[in-house]
Amino acid sequence: MNPETRRQIRENAKYLRNVRPLDPEELYEYVEGQPHPAVVKQVLREEAVDLAIVEEDDGTFVPAPEGPLSPAGPFHGVERFPDEYEQRVESMLADAYGDDWARGESGDRLRERIREVKERYLDRASVEYDDLTAHGYAIYHLPDYYAVAQYVLADLLADGLLPSQLRVLDVGAGVGGPALGLLDLLPDEALVEYHAVEPSAAADVLDTLLSDTGSNVSVTVHRETAEEVDIEAETGDEPFDLVLFGNVLNELADPVAVVERYFDALAEDGTVVALEPADRNTATELREIERAVADDGPATVYAPTVRLWPHQSPEGESWSFDRKPDIEVPSMQKRLDDAAGGTGEFVNVDVQYAYSVLRKDDQRAIELTPDRGTHAPMADAENYVTGRVNLLGIKLSRDLSEGDSNPLYLLGDGSQQVDHFAVVTESTLLNDDLREADYGDLLSLQNALVLWNDDEEAYNVVVDGETTVDRAR
Repeated sequence: MNPETRRQIRENAKYLRNVRPLDPEELYEYVEGQPHPAVVKQVLREEAVDLAIVEEDDGTFVPAPEGPLSPAGPFHGVERFPDEYEQRVESMLADAYGDDWARGESGDRLRERIREVKERYLDRASVEYDDLTAHGYAIYHLPDYYAVAQYVLADLLADGLLPSQLRVLDVGAGVGGPALGLLDLLPDEALVEYHAVEPSAAADVLDTLLSDTGSNVSVTVHRETAEEVDIEAETGDEPFDLVLFGNVLNELADPVAVVERYFDALAEDGTVVALEPADRNTATELREIERAVADDGPATVYAPTVRLWPHQSPEGESWSFDRKPDIEVPSMQKRLDDAAGGTGEFVNVDVQYAYSVLRKDDQRAIELTPDRGTHAPMADAENYVTGRVNLLGIKLSRDLSEGDSNPLYLLGDGSQQVDHFAVVTESTLLNDDLREADYGDLLSLQNALVLWNDDEEAYNVVVDGETTVDRAR
């Protein structure tokens, strides 16, 4: 296209955007040579982010909304992976291996690669991200990564933390679970500039899945590593509202340095979201990264492990993760699994994850500063062992007892130097809020007995008939 034609379309759009809706059927008349309205529409779509305009259903363009972004609708959790994405994955697999991709040699290769990746992951060994690995990831991990992202990002939307004109950087975007989860949460009128950093063959899958994101979403994939990409040169000098690290930090040689680097690219009111699997290694490593970034830099932990007490930093293992209901078995997983006898080995419907949300502006999900005259900080636990105290604690686990013993929950207040576990020895109506509270909820525990657990090298906060537990927010 003639650069002058593009310039004139842009200039006219800038002039008219605040006067009336931009109609390509009208706008072309103001451009020298009168290009076809379809050409004008394409330019407006390509320039939408710079012009801050969004396309309406009738084909006109209007100024993009401002202020906090509202969700597309009420969020009630994730029951299944959307059919349209499964169909795209299965079409991609059919193109690569044939219509019967789940059987024969191709099915065997995919299953063996998924086994190999899982084994290497558990051994904390590096993984070769070729086409076969990317396809195996899409089958096995894409659905649950999609669900995890929706649960975490839905909370950010509900809290009003994402702007209507949203600039996103997805570092280690993989095959696209977090990207799809985010975009499906947003209303049509949201204007989204999405940048992905993904050097591996997974970027091909990502491109396929993001091929039809709608006219108000701009997608750019940067095929470089997180350490190598020149952020400003590749993405422009505008800061990002949201930086995502979806299940990638555990694969980096120096994850703290990478998080700090991308934190510099964040807007002053922007958010970093880091997601990791729920296993002990990755979940506890995420807490170590979180603590290093929050201790040494300008980051504030927004959620879930909020530091309630000023000038206090937590220690301890803090194996903390959330668990949501299983999703329905995706048909592509069922096909691959059935072809191998239907043992369930290649079905992955668990939604369990660790996450960290960081901010630059000191904002926290729980804006409360405890009073030592009312509550005792967990940092001083050794001073009140065998005594009863009042505590404020964030619920950081589901029931860890698995029903075999007394209900057990991880607690934290951001000051703890050793892990604290609430142990329910007697359930009553007065302490039932401990059971009913959601992950990340703040609890007030009154008259709880604190004991040292030698076997676990942790403190037990005994919740019995004399203990009252209330949700504090």
